[in-house]
Amino acid sequence: MPFDHNDHYHPLLLRSLPPGGRTALDIGCGTGRFARRLAARGYEVDALDPSAEVIAEAQAAGGGPRYRRADVTRESLPAAHYDVITCLASLHHMPFDTVTRLRAALAPGGTLLVLGCYAGMTWWDVAASPANAVARATVYVSERLRGDHTPPLKPPVHQPDMHLPDIRTEATRLLPGSRVRQLLFWRYLLTYRR
Repeated sequence: MPFDHNDHYHPLLLRSLPPGGRTALDIGCGTGRFARRLAARGYEVDALDPSAEVIAEAQAAGGGPRYRRADVTRESLPAAHYDVITCLASLHHMPFDTVTRLRAALAPGGTLLVLGCYAGMTWWDVAASPANAVARATVYVSERLRGDHTPPLKPPVHQPDMHLPDIRTEATRLLPGSRVRQLLFWRYLLTYRR
C-alpha cells in the first residue's frame, strides 16, 4: 500500500467516534480504506467520492460500505441522519462552507470528523519535515525490497488554499463549539458534535 499520511491518523479518528453510532457517511472516501474500517466497527457506511476511478477500486475491494460516485456539494443528503460523518483530506477540494451541509446531515448527538489539509508552513511543519522525509523514504525502500510497490491512483488533487488560522475562524463561525487541533504533516483535526 502506498504511503499515505491520512492512514497514519485512522486510529485517532476511530478513537473520536461517538459511542453507540450506527450510521456513517465518509466524504471523499477514495479507495475506501477508512470506510471499510468504519464498516468493520459495525457502521452502515455510505461512502462518496467524485472520482469514478477510485470508486471502482473501492467497490472492487468490497468490505461492506455502499460506495457511490457523488459530489457532496451537489448531493442531496438526508437531514439529521448520520451518527458520524468523516471527511479525510477532501474538504480542501470544496468550499469550506460545505461543512454546513454536513452539519445538517448529522443526527442529534452525531459527530463530524474532518481530517483536513491546510496551506502554508508553521513552525510545527518545519519541525516535522525531517520525519516526513524519513517516513516516506523508509516506506518506499521497504516496498521495493518486498517487491510490492504499487503506484497510487491519480485522482484529481487540489492544493489547500486556507491557512490554519482561517480554518479555525471559519470553523468557529460555521460550527459553533467545534475544535480544530493541529497535527503533523500539514493536517488538522476538526471535531464537531451536534
